[in-house]
Amino acid sequence: MLQSLYRGLTTVAGPAVRLYLDRRRAAGKEDPVRQAERFGTPSRPRPAGPLVWIHAASVGEANSVLVLIGRLLDDASDLTVLMTTGTVTSAELMGRRLPERAIHQYVPVDLPDAVDRFLDHWRPDAVLWTESEIWPNLLAGIRARAIPAALVNARMSERSFARWRNAPRFVGGLLSTFQITLAQTEGDAERLRRLGAAGVASVGNLKFSAEPPPAAAAAMEPLRAALAGRPVWLLASSHPGEEDIAAAVHAALAPALPGLLTIIVPRHAHRGEAVAELMGARGLPVLRRTDSHLLPGPEHAVYVADTMGELGLFYRAAPVVCMGGSFIPHGGQNPVEPAQLGCAVIYGPHMFNFGEITHMLEAAGGALPVADGEALAREIRRLLTDDHARDRIVAGAARVTADNRRIIDRALAALSPLLDTAGIPTAA
Repeated sequence: MLQSLYRGLTTVAGPAVRLYLDRRRAAGKEDPVRQAERFGTPSRPRPAGPLVWIHAASVGEANSVLVLIGRLLDDASDLTVLMTTGTVTSAELMGRRLPERAIHQYVPVDLPDAVDRFLDHWRPDAVLWTESEIWPNLLAGIRARAIPAALVNARMSERSFARWRNAPRFVGGLLSTFQITLAQTEGDAERLRRLGAAGVASVGNLKFSAEPPPAAAAAMEPLRAALAGRPVWLLASSHPGEEDIAAAVHAALAPALPGLLTIIVPRHAHRGEAVAELMGARGLPVLRRTDSHLLPGPEHAVYVADTMGELGLFYRAAPVVCMGGSFIPHGGQNPVEPAQLGCAVIYGPHMFNFGEITHMLEAAGGALPVADGEALAREIRRLLTDDHARDRIVAGAARVTADNRRIIDRALAALSPLLDTAGIPTAA
């Protein structure tokens, strides 16, 4: 009944959804050139041969499946991968990082007509959805066409579980779309089983198998030269409110650490101007990188790296990295990437989106949680002045990331029966 009600409501919701997307476009959150894709109208023809549709909500999820895309394409020379995401940022990233024979499209909004146009055009032979994306009309369309489908790198938090269990038949029907469900943790797996998911197994988090973000060699050398001899720390993927903490940390540490440079990479690059204005208001000489790729000089205390796709560059330049999204109740950002690149990783008290990962890192001494800005300043000073302390954290993180690199192999082995059914070979 809930499914029928949802479909009925979304059938008449087209004008309201279009108005909503128009407002998002005006705010820079939708792509004006490709907005037709959001209503299921493709901008590319469907290639001949088998096609696997992989859907990821945004940047983090998309990055985590790049390694899976690469392996699928390596194993099947005639395969095309259709990758869908829902954000402008993720689309720009996929435009740079998707391999040949992989196509990016925006995921259609969950309106019946948009879903039908999308599925009728692309006709996927198999569907792999990531993490916790649940869109009833899209899932119903997959079921109606009997397309083999799996939910990979799946999450189900206690909070989401408590909400979904109030509609067991509805969520059970949605999850029945997937013949295989690969959970990140045993806790996720158990909650998904209790909600009715089929073929549930815990294989680990694909973020451990993902390649770290790249860095252009042509950009790396001048950046390292500009930072030479300076103590540097990085606030990565920051959110509003956290830049104030970074400013206070810098002010507290600068007298004891001559030449200190604080690098801030905002989670959303369009906030660069606002972050720079905040630093200036705090009396800190600041430079924005912007699209001109300006480099900080000795006169700059804060460097706002507000370009797209360069986080890997700054991870390689900063020995100490603090994860954004962790000092507000956002849930944190992915600590695996800086850990893979030899950074000493610090984060605040709100890392609940990465609970299993942070548990493993902390158990191995490979990450450092702190309670607040005062503790952050204290630990950054220690790690920038004590090479042995920093090296211990880096070594602990290296053990965790090395032990978990083979998660992609376990995921492919678990997906092999479904892909075989779809006529897509794997080497797993």
